Amino acid sequence: MRVYVPLTLSGLAEAHRAGELGAGPLVAYAVTPALREWYLSDDIEELEYAALNRAALASLRLLASDPAAARRRVVVAADVPDGAVAADPDRGLDPAALGEVRVAGPLPLAKAAAVHVDSADAEADVSAAADALPAADGGDDDAQFVVDGAEDHELLWYATQEIPNLV
Repeated sequence: MRVYVPLTLSGLAEAHRAGELGAGPLVAYAVTPALREWYLSDDIEELEYAALNRAALASLRLLASDPAAARRRVVVAADVPDGAVAADPDRGLDPAALGEVRVAGPLPLAKAAAVHVDSADAEADVSAAADALPAADGGDDDAQFVVDGAEDHELLWYATQEIPNLV
């Protein structure tokens, strides 16, 4: 199963040094039944793109909680055995948890298929979105517009061999 793990650039640097994304359980995003139902598509590429975008929003949340982190969203795509992934059935209907899964055990960086990172020109919008996130979560429509502005930036694709250059 392909999972999308939200990180920051500093988190990616730490994973690079350690050789793993974490000891687990890790929060990640994947094509879950709830995501399929919400997205209303059978196209696996579209569903995986939706899971990637859910992970990008989670990365934005990580940035909002870490003002020192570089203002670029980071998502690592990794392939893991189906049995290593579990969705929380109690959160399946929570709109904020669509596609959210837990990856049991350690996730070696060697399992990563690709890394997705914002370009440098997205930093101002991503920074503004991270700052506006608490107000957007509180229902502020103007703040939600700012958060949505970060989504206008496509994450760039990098091969795992390029991680040292990213960090």
